[in-house]
Amino acid sequence: MDQIKYPIGQFQPKNNLSNDEIINLIKQIPELIKRLNTLLIGLEQYQLETPYRPNGWTVRQVIHHLADNDMNAYLRFKRGLTENNPLANTYREDSWGELIDYKKLPVENSLSLIEILHHRFLVLLKELSIEDYKRTIQTEVLGIITLETAIQRFIWHNKHHASQIENLIRREKWKDI
Repeated sequence: MDQIKYPIGQFQPKNNLSNDEIINLIKQIPELIKRLNTLLIGLEQYQLETPYRPNGWTVRQVIHHLADNDMNAYLRFKRGLTENNPLANTYREDSWGELIDYKKLPVENSLSLIEILHHRFLVLLKELSIEDYKRTIQTEVLGIITLETAIQRFIWHNKHHASQIENLIRREKWKDI
């Protein structure tokens, strides 16, 4: 079950990133939405309603979760740039996943939101200095983290959920990837 739930492993940040490592992270952001679009193209409604694991979220819920999580991550990041070690807001992702928008809205709505949000994030990230990435935020899950850890978590989180969807597609043999 752990391989199904954490197909790329649990989050393990690297500390004291070099400028080149940060640039490499930033370059990965446009690829995140491309991968999601590639995975979802051609999937039928019943496939979007399939949980990626027993008692897990459906593909549809995962996509809507990514949009919500990325919005929260973006806002936490901006607060980290403009406030001194702010307390990052949390949310009950399990409860959000049960709301009607997660169950009824087309995935295209969240894919559009993710694409636009990632573009805005990219514009912001490209202009930051290495010192900016050393700023901190306080999170409930990870404690006090630097913005360099926050951006690593952002990318890991997107890849983590895309891998869950990809593995489901492969297991069910819905299409060649």
